[in-house]
Amino acid sequence: MNMTHYMELLAVNQPWNLLIFMAIPIVLAETLAITELYILFTRKFDGFVYHLNRFAGTTVGLYFIGIIAYLMTTAVLPITRSNEWRTAIDVIAVASYLIGGLPLIWIALQEFGFVNKTLDQMGKLKIHAICVALFLVFGHIAMIAGMLDPSLLGYKGASSHQMGGASSNDDHEFCHPEMHEEMKGAHQKMMNGGSMPNANSNKKPMSSQGHTH
Repeated sequence: MNMTHYMELLAVNQPWNLLIFMAIPIVLAETLAITELYILFTRKFDGFVYHLNRFAGTTVGLYFIGIIAYLMTTAVLPITRSNEWRTAIDVIAVASYLIGGLPLIWIALQEFGFVNKTLDQMGKLKIHAICVALFLVFGHIAMIAGMLDPSLLGYKGASSHQMGGASSNDDHEFCHPEMHEEMKGAHQKMMNGGSMPNANSNKKPMSSQGHTH
């Protein structure tokens, strides 16, 4: 099965890529979403949950700035220049993942006071909720598209081709190397005019009555 670049990114360099590009941002975003719901229901704009919400929003936004910058320079631009995208499925998966980080960056900018300065607490909280919702939508699109096989749209990668004769080997019984060498030696003796080795050569001859002499 062929993989998208999104899935390949998560699969290689285990477990570090999975932690860096999936586990850490998802944990921060889920923490942001859960605390967001708590604040919306309780209207408590102080205390541990409120500060945890601000910390998660700021951290995940800054984190995605680093991820987007890294992937754009090391993956997206080189793949685009070399025209190695694995059909539209691949493009949708990677693009959705990167776009999903933009709303979280907006939350971080808001927490630092760069945007939405005129909004009150409730207004800013609504922006938080909208941004988290957008992240979840694009994040799930990236996951679904990323797990699809690009060959569905005609991509033919190296992994889709089998080595010649590989299937025919499955029809043959496994032969141990030592047994193979013995058979080869016996065949060589026959070719040189010798006789086949007698499996009972170490036994004494039997008489017609079946007694040994």
